[in-house]
Amino acid sequence: MCGIIGILGQGDVAPSVLEGLRRLEYRGYDSAGIATLANGHIQRCRASGKIVNLAGKLDAEPLKGDVGIGHTRWATHGAPTENNAHPHATDRVAIVHNGIIENYQELKAELEQKQHRFDTETDTEIVAHLVTDYLQQGLDPVAAAKASFARLEGAYALVLIFAGEHELMIGARQGTPMTIGYGEGENAGSMYLASDAVALAAYTNKVCYLEDGDWTVIRRSGAEIFRRDGAKVERPVRQSSVTGAMTGKGDYRHFMLKEIHEQPEVIGNTVNAHLHPSTGAAAFEDFEFDFANLNRLHITACGTAFYAGLVARYWFEEIAGLPTEVDIASEYRYRNLPATEGSATLVISQSGETLDTLEALRFAKGQGQKTLAVVNVPESTMAREADQTVYTLAGPEIGVASTKAFTTQLATLACLAMYAARKRGRITEAQERSLSAALREIPARISDVLHHDDAIKDIAADLISAHSVLYLGRGRSYPIAMEGALKLKEIS
Repeated sequence: MCGIIGILGQGDVAPSVLEGLRRLEYRGYDSAGIATLANGHIQRCRASGKIVNLAGKLDAEPLKGDVGIGHTRWATHGAPTENNAHPHATDRVAIVHNGIIENYQELKAELEQKQHRFDTETDTEIVAHLVTDYLQQGLDPVAAAKASFARLEGAYALVLIFAGEHELMIGARQGTPMTIGYGEGENAGSMYLASDAVALAAYTNKVCYLEDGDWTVIRRSGAEIFRRDGAKVERPVRQSSVTGAMTGKGDYRHFMLKEIHEQPEVIGNTVNAHLHPSTGAAAFEDFEFDFANLNRLHITACGTAFYAGLVARYWFEEIAGLPTEVDIASEYRYRNLPATEGSATLVISQSGETLDTLEALRFAKGQGQKTLAVVNVPESTMAREADQTVYTLAGPEIGVASTKAFTTQLATLACLAMYAARKRGRITEAQERSLSAALREIPARISDVLHHDDAIKDIAADLISAHSVLYLGRGRSYPIAMEGALKLKEIS
């Protein structure tokens, strides 16, 4: 997963761009870079490896300029080298890019016929040259960007800056998230683009989320948003719930440890939000999902969320008497499922942007199924597109290996299973109160486990020299075993 940030700022923006990239380190990367506009000219600094390597180069040779873009790259096209690191640039434009340009080879061949020469192995450099080609034809930057976006196939988020244009930044989204930030307070007059609101938390909470096919012209006076065909559109400006404090490590050595210890609090918040305070009945605000008349539930997700779905299958079948199937999202839309009356699809995603899961959601809607999303990010695409959405209240999860997102997904799914059981007449009030009481005990029980630091360290010490580890589980513990194995593989 790559990370993007762009700033139209006041004074030199390279330090702020670098800080934004640090907040995106959790996404995983193998190189990083920054480009700025100084006296009308594009300057770049790139480094392979960690952001500390980039920071060292910037300390030695600082970048000046009040316009800047930055990127953390996870290599797809081309090796993880400094030369292949973003931003990519010509003398006219610099660009950062998340995603894959599927038709880059055709575009490259066309541009080579026009004497464009390429220095890298990446698909992103082709976009920089494509925009430059339109500029050379006499188009202004906005028209050149629009013409270029119309030629691109694939999933991408792009941010561009242009030589000589200190008041302009252009971004586009197709299948990959992009957020506009509006400067407030001491940052008033600044504008931002980022792949994640986390990158902007230190500068602003006033944000706008682009939708698929949108592209935006950013100036210090604000943002104009257009559809792919050039029609101007309005998107709501919201207050992001992400704060700078949420995205810091506090006194913990790393984010994963911090998020493990946050579990009692966030599970408690999630359970309390989804259970009635006095009766203990599962309750969801503005919720009209018709579990009573469902004949079958399809759950689809990826990775950790898929394992949460596998656990939930036991609950929906045992507690609610609802036949349930669980699919990896990447395979779901290729099964050619017959459209059956009385079936619905539940998607699970921490970010609400997982591409395979999002495509599964859209496939289910295209089949005429009712859809329900369990997500952690209220402003996400899945939250907007699903018929109903239920939120896990995990807060930002920065660690690459999921912890609190998984356990809050389980808490939310347990409450949903209880709700479905009541609507289907499969559970008594006494049984629901008993299950609610058990759910409310979980935060305290997790806290008790986390207080056994010495015992946990002793177990870890026994595992250090192991060449392999087997996780065993049966029934609803089987997916828990798979999730445990995934965690060890991810971090070891």
